[in-house]
Amino acid sequence: MRHRMRGRRLGRSSSHRIALSRNLIAALFRHGRIETTLAKAKEYKPTAEKLITLARTKDQHRMRLAMSRLQDRDAVQRLFDEIAPSFAERPGGYCRIVRLAGRRLGDQGARALLELVNYVPGGAGAGDGEGSPSAES
Repeated sequence: MRHRMRGRRLGRSSSHRIALSRNLIAALFRHGRIETTLAKAKEYKPTAEKLITLARTKDQHRMRLAMSRLQDRDAVQRLFDEIAPSFAERPGGYCRIVRLAGRRLGDQGARALLELVNYVPGGAGAGDGEGSPSAES
């Protein structure tokens, strides 16, 4: 029985789960939205939100804490410079989970999008010259 056991094992060893966590959250901060399974999205959403809350105050200690959890310098830099300031006035709830229709081919896993609530599809801010339609007018 799983009484009082917290967290999902996701069919992986503990070191594999730690690596998965770091990679998924770093990808979320780099891209603003990731497609994954529903179980992974539910498991790692609170961790991502805690890191955003940590990054709302920028100082060396908090940057080192975030770096120790993510191990990705670019993702931490983007978190502190772009993501956290955009959520400065928001009291919480920085990520959302959107269930996708259909199942994953191969293992029929439930698919979901884990995205930041201020994510704008269309590449605004990506530097590729393609912004949102409202930016052109």
